[in-house]
Amino acid sequence: MLKLTELAPQETAVDDEVTLTYELRQKSRVLLNTDSGAKIGVFLPRGQVLRKGMILTGGDHYRVRVNSAAEAVSVVRTDDALQFARACYHLGNRHVALQILPDELRFLTDHVLDQMLIGLGLAVTHDVLAFEPEQGAYHGHGH
Repeated sequence: MLKLTELAPQETAVDDEVTLTYELRQKSRVLLNTDSGAKIGVFLPRGQVLRKGMILTGGDHYRVRVNSAAEAVSVVRTDDALQFARACYHLGNRHVALQILPDELRFLTDHVLDQMLIGLGLAVTHDVLAFEPEQGAYHGHGH
């Protein structure tokens, strides 16, 4: 098993890739298989969330690029800025991880949240897409 304990610069050439769900990208200690089948152990500082494109490495200098897996997501699209803001507010108030794009919100599918947004007058659709939520306002600032 390869032990990956740190991040390498993103310009670094890689030996392999690993495609992970958002849930797995939040784990600081996890045993996985890379996309090619190599066994790896990820041992990072707690609180580190892996993002698409990050490169993991360790003492043997084996480098693995992180990819985001396609997951079941709820998608809300609107060109109404007030409705968009209301949706962000209500989902954020429930500490929901959100991917915010121009005129579009994505979150891991949750039928209760879907119904809440429908009740606010928004249309909710479902898709299977890579999920890359916002990092959060305090990420990387030592708070």
